[in-house]
Amino acid sequence: MIKICIYEDNKLMNDSLCLLISNEEGLKLEQSFSNCMNIIEDYKKYRPDVILMDIDMPHRSGIGGLIELRSAGFTEVKVLILTVFDDNNNVFEAVKNGANGYLLKKTPPDQLISNIKEAFTGGAPMTSSVASQVLKMFTDVYSQKKDDYNLSERERDVLKYLVKGFSYKMIADELFISIDTVRSHIKKIYEKMHVNSKTEAVALAFRNKLV
Repeated sequence: MIKICIYEDNKLMNDSLCLLISNEEGLKLEQSFSNCMNIIEDYKKYRPDVILMDIDMPHRSGIGGLIELRSAGFTEVKVLILTVFDDNNNVFEAVKNGANGYLLKKTPPDQLISNIKEAFTGGAPMTSSVASQVLKMFTDVYSQKKDDYNLSERERDVLKYLVKGFSYKMIADELFISIDTVRSHIKKIYEKMHVNSKTEAVALAFRNKLV
């Protein structure tokens, strides 16, 4: 059962998301909120697996809430940005600060459900127009000298499958290792590459031709 919390100040959108998730087998709506002012307390109380986060909310933006959550050390929860904004600045700030996906609110309901499940299993779902922006932005940002980051052969194997868009489970199956071992390798990859998300790691892999 995937536990979900929603942060959305538009009541109609909030109600629609709550209804969608409540009626989907395998998903459990823990709670919904109209702002993220108390996101740390909310997380500690409900411990969601996935958070759907709007950007434009009163008192504090969704990106501000994301930053607070990650800064407090809560890195396991998957945060999907769900917004009307697809401008470069919002996309960059969300991904840079640890968002696990970036979706537009026009995403069809069945696709949104699929995206939630994908994020839960280690994927990084993004609306296609956003994904192309992300790759270009991080190619531009990480323009430093090429580096192999001292990755081990197994870490390169894991990174290769991340670049292909494989989920943690799919990588585990391909390499005949456990999901926990995959997570351990990915944690080391992030540390060596000095990144905080899958998207950043993939962008650097492309930039430095690591795979």
